Amino acid sequence: MEENLMKIDIHETILPMIDFQEVAALVKEAAGLFCDNAAAAHITAKGRADFVTEVDLAVQRTLCGRLAEKYPMIQFMGEEKDNREIDFERPLWILDPVDGTTNLIHHFPESCISLALAERHEVVAGMIYNPWMEELFLAVKGQGATMNGKPIHVSDSAVLSDSLVSVGTTPYSHEYADRVFSQIKNVFLRSQDIRRLGSAAMDLAYVACGRVDAYFEQFLKPWDFAAGMLIVREAGGEVTDYQGKPISPEHPQSVLATNGKIHDELTGVLSLEENTDGLPVGEGTGTNREVLH
Repeated sequence: MEENLMKIDIHETILPMIDFQEVAALVKEAAGLFCDNAAAAHITAKGRADFVTEVDLAVQRTLCGRLAEKYPMIQFMGEEKDNREIDFERPLWILDPVDGTTNLIHHFPESCISLALAERHEVVAGMIYNPWMEELFLAVKGQGATMNGKPIHVSDSAVLSDSLVSVGTTPYSHEYADRVFSQIKNVFLRSQDIRRLGSAAMDLAYVACGRVDAYFEQFLKPWDFAAGMLIVREAGGEVTDYQGKPISPEHPQSVLATNGKIHDELTGVLSLEENTDGLPVGEGTGTNREVLH
């Protein structure tokens, strides 16, 4: 395997060389670290409402090391590392070691490991594992999406008024709270109800398996949405920015994921909020070099 990886042609897909069952086993093994309460209580603040625990760091060290052993020619982008030297033309793992760190700190069982594989600027595989529920969501481009090995599909809700919508509050950017909560209110008034999980990856996984009909949040980082974006698409859903434009795993994005049937309706509702802060509605800030470290 490693000898073959050394001969990778940048114009060929790496997918046939990856044993995703083996990768899933590594992810599940690393997720055992979530149960280390002492490590979860060792907290460092990176910014407002933005924390890293020893669990985050231990999971990233473990997976980075094990994946490098198995697939040495694949680059590694992780939330808790400097990513400025990433070459998006080459194969790349994109890892969030704990998506939902605040949930983990508070023993709220909605946190997970999110791991994506990208090549030539495109996500081609993604997995999300919630150890509390023992649920593994997996998708490979062109092969559909599964949960614990069984096919999953987005919901059939045809209108927003019949839909359950998961929302994100953009907790690291309180300066946008008025706009964010105005958009949430607009959706709440037109939907069946809303939910707030506190993990973008889990929100996307729940759209993919039909537990919720849509999810939206601004200023997400690539490791927040890369795996879930593919899982939703392979489950029959649609993922764009708030204006219905394609999104990329190379830089922060505002993400709207739906079952596809209510996508246009939701983009219309999200556009109702007037732009009062100098930013285009639904768009993030920064470049890939500024924010990936």
